[in-house]
Amino acid sequence: MTRSELIYLIPYFTSLLLSLMLLLFVWSKRSARGALALFFYILGQSIWIAAFMLELAGKTLEMKIFWDGIEWLGANVILVAIPVFAVQYTDYKIRHMRRWFAASLILPFVFTILTFTNPLHGLIYQNIEMLPADPFRELRYDITPAIYGYAIYGYMVLFWGVYIIARRLIRPQGLYRGQLITIVTGLLIPVIGTAFTLAGLQITPERDTLPLTAALGNLVTAWGFFRFRILEIAPVGRDRVFEALADPVVILDKHNRVIDVNAAMLDLLGKKDGEVIGEPAKKVFDDFPIPIKMYMQVSHARTETSFKLNNREIYYELTVWPLFGFGKEMTGRVYISHDITALKELESELRRLNTQLEDRVQARTRELAEAYESTLEGLARALELRDKETEGHSRRVTETTLKIAQKIGIAGEALEDIRSGAILHDIGKISIPDEILHKKGKLTPEERAIINQHPETAFKLLSRIPFLTKAIEIPYCHHEKWDGSGYPRGLKGEEIPLSARIFAIADVWDALSNDRPYNKAWTRDRILAYFTEETGRHFDPLIVKTFLSMVEQGEI
Repeated sequence: MTRSELIYLIPYFTSLLLSLMLLLFVWSKRSARGALALFFYILGQSIWIAAFMLELAGKTLEMKIFWDGIEWLGANVILVAIPVFAVQYTDYKIRHMRRWFAASLILPFVFTILTFTNPLHGLIYQNIEMLPADPFRELRYDITPAIYGYAIYGYMVLFWGVYIIARRLIRPQGLYRGQLITIVTGLLIPVIGTAFTLAGLQITPERDTLPLTAALGNLVTAWGFFRFRILEIAPVGRDRVFEALADPVVILDKHNRVIDVNAAMLDLLGKKDGEVIGEPAKKVFDDFPIPIKMYMQVSHARTETSFKLNNREIYYELTVWPLFGFGKEMTGRVYISHDITALKELESELRRLNTQLEDRVQARTRELAEAYESTLEGLARALELRDKETEGHSRRVTETTLKIAQKIGIAGEALEDIRSGAILHDIGKISIPDEILHKKGKLTPEERAIINQHPETAFKLLSRIPFLTKAIEIPYCHHEKWDGSGYPRGLKGEEIPLSARIFAIADVWDALSNDRPYNKAWTRDRILAYFTEETGRHFDPLIVKTFLSMVEQGEI
């Protein structure tokens, strides 16, 4: 190849080199939405330019026609890639996307077959000749109806893709407008150049303008990559997120630079987008009351903060979400600041009302508790008034029962249930006739049977009262015995409720320590001997041990 030929090819080498550099850059961003389609668009350009150079250098007509066919192959790749890029980059919704893509391959595929089988039909190349020119001989052929028809189809597809991208220019945000203008300009420059070729207008040394107009378009695109962060973040879903949200939103790239911000955030910052786009987040949010700069090294976060504004406490909730590319690697973060002042004020008011309600409930609970206590004591007092000889028994046995229960660790509601049960332990005797209840002498078997029914009577009286569910254990079971010989059910050992086992000891202690119509009070030593004797028969051995220890220490 002569020196003049090499010099002539320098602009085309430069165009090819620029395309290849851009191709490598886009490949490095291949995880971004639309990047692979853009890669194939630039690949098609590179094939076209390289084939054009080889066609120029071709020495024979056959060689020139072959490489011209490869140029058409590159053009077909471009024709398929542009609409795919437009759809992906803008998130344009098409039903049955795969079917449309498959259909878009049909004509390029058919045209490629026709190009390489032209000798059989002559639909693509007609009146082929090599014209003498300096430094390379020029390939010339007529532009056939097939080429014009395919060109019309191609321009329809290309302009549809450009339209899909250009319609996004209506968005108000400066960053995306810059991106879209750059992309549309970069695409249109070579498209307009090929239109001149089809019109028979020669604006470059060769009839085919794309190798040089592509370089100009790629320069514009390359500038847009660095100026407007094309492919670092695409305008996908912006209409759904940014324009629909009144909350302040900012997007940072993986290097913590501000790459997008909505109007609400700009209002809060008191700045314009040109003052923050591309700036380090640490600088932009240095004095910002919402702690964005504290969450620049995390993928997810949620926190709350507050600050004073016009003598009013303002509350914000900051939420951090990661942004991912196609390859699932994190490409940035979105920070959403939600004003929760109204919610916090409502929570404060609810807490105040809740406190008032709790105070009222506590007051009402105290009233109910007092009424409940009065009711229980009234029932016990009514029984004592009926049986003068046992007056004071309920009070005394209740006190003793509570002392034993506390000694073995019972507290809280369980202790209150024991207290209630102890007060009402003999409530079942309300059904016993006076002549039996007040009889001075020994009871007959029939009278004893009536007396022994009072636990069952107590159960029937109290079982329908919800707040006495646990307390009923004592009135119902306090005559059961450890060895199973008690009544009414003959429960044995730990089958007997703990509260009833405790009460049985206190009840017998009080009965033996005080005069009864049918029995005089026993001496202390005799009572203690009785408890020792009945341990394991009448009484729970462990509870008796605790009880006797308390008696010995003067606690009872």
